Amino acid sequence: MSNSDALDHPLNGPSKPDDNIYDAATAPKGHPPGLYWLFFAEMWERFCYYGMRGLLILYLVKTLGKSDADSYALYGAYTALVYAVTVLGGKIADQILGYRIAIIFGGILMAIGEFMILGGNEFWLILGMAVIISGNGYFKANISSIVGKLYKEGDPRRDSGFTIFYIGVNLGAFLATTVVAEVGNQYGYDKGFLLAGIGMVLGSIIFVFGQKHYEGQGLPPNQADLHRPLLGPLSKLHLTMIGTLAAVPVFYLLLTNSSVVGYLLLATAAYVIYTLVSAGISGGAVLRDRMTVLVLLMLFNIVFWACFEQAGSSLTLFADRNVNRMFFGYEMGAATTQFFNPFFILIFGSIFSVLWIYLNKIGKNPNIPMKFGLGIIQLGLGYLVIQLALPFVSDDFRVPLFTLALLYMLHTTGELFISPIGLSMVTKLAPKEMTGTVMGAWFLSIAGANYVAALLAKLTGAKEGTGAEAASAAESFNQYVDIYTQMGLITVGIGLLLVLISKPLNKMMHGVR
Repeated sequence: MSNSDALDHPLNGPSKPDDNIYDAATAPKGHPPGLYWLFFAEMWERFCYYGMRGLLILYLVKTLGKSDADSYALYGAYTALVYAVTVLGGKIADQILGYRIAIIFGGILMAIGEFMILGGNEFWLILGMAVIISGNGYFKANISSIVGKLYKEGDPRRDSGFTIFYIGVNLGAFLATTVVAEVGNQYGYDKGFLLAGIGMVLGSIIFVFGQKHYEGQGLPPNQADLHRPLLGPLSKLHLTMIGTLAAVPVFYLLLTNSSVVGYLLLATAAYVIYTLVSAGISGGAVLRDRMTVLVLLMLFNIVFWACFEQAGSSLTLFADRNVNRMFFGYEMGAATTQFFNPFFILIFGSIFSVLWIYLNKIGKNPNIPMKFGLGIIQLGLGYLVIQLALPFVSDDFRVPLFTLALLYMLHTTGELFISPIGLSMVTKLAPKEMTGTVMGAWFLSIAGANYVAALLAKLTGAKEGTGAEAASAAESFNQYVDIYTQMGLITVGIGLLLVLISKPLNKMMHGVR
């Protein structure tokens, strides 16, 4: 293939000279149009992911008859691997595919995986999950990287842009936890999984049609080399896709041997930390300090998400067994209670987007480590809400629905202090040539958190047995209250620690805010 053919390849889109320095005098008003195409593509992808995830733990326990402990193990391995593979997906996009091709390929795989789950038994469920993991590795980290590249260095709109993008994430999650969850609750889990797959198809289509708005970003690093035959008629593009499909059986085996996933995550984390520290040392004092802060905040990020990600596991079974889910005469499904988080994001997201810009203008915008500390404190306070509900416990050991509403509200405001800010921080701290890799490292911390989340979920008292047989209502309730209270107190303490050390950490970021 000639150079001109490679440049005109339909997956590549138009190219554009690199001019990445922000100039307030010439900068256009408003956000780049590409942000909104990425907004809707990510919205439908999250509709797919959260729709499937929201039903998963109930499907495992109620339909496949697995014990709480086994269900948590499979759920934790799946959610950990979904984020862990973004390390490899980001690296492949950085060095071989470019972000656009990676995202399109990933979206197709995720849709296929969702439809595989419709086979209706454990084999097809785990095979579908393995395919979804492969696709998500390409999709998740790389679409966030394109968002960051739409903004030039020093552009004050970047944090606001990521918060808007994050609203898209949660609009998809809101639709998933209402529409998909209730379809699954009312008509069967298979119908919910089908709807999630259709959402992924829509997200992929939107991303493809929005390519002309991405301002030349996300193209392969070497377009001609990508499409040139390398092994017979097969190019790097073909070989990468074949290698990805070959990884599906590996993910299947990991899901069926979930304990191995923990060791794999530790090994991957060691490699990633080594990569970041090595890049920092070779890049001079400024980059060394920035990579040090990034690694430290990744550890605090694990604390936040390990507690936050009880939503799809222990909090869903808590809602099923110990929460009165009546809402204006209608009993919502247990999975539907997860809607509180994206609902509050939609309420508070725009407010926070404007707030950060306003605080920046008046010089009162908290630094990034401070925001992380405040976010972790709010997460802990959310779990302590359960103590407020104790006077309202019914005779059958159920707390009112407002308990979950307040808990998720505090988790949500804490999330807005961490998640969109963290995504923006990565694109600021990472060297340009490592953006995808560092973004993958950030998602690796979330992968580790999901694995730890499964271990924490087991502490809620799951016994051998299935469904309602796992524990009596009284035993279940008392154990949930005990564990959630401990989680709340510990996370508040960790958040306060981060607040105390936020100033020296901020200095080590050398001007990144």
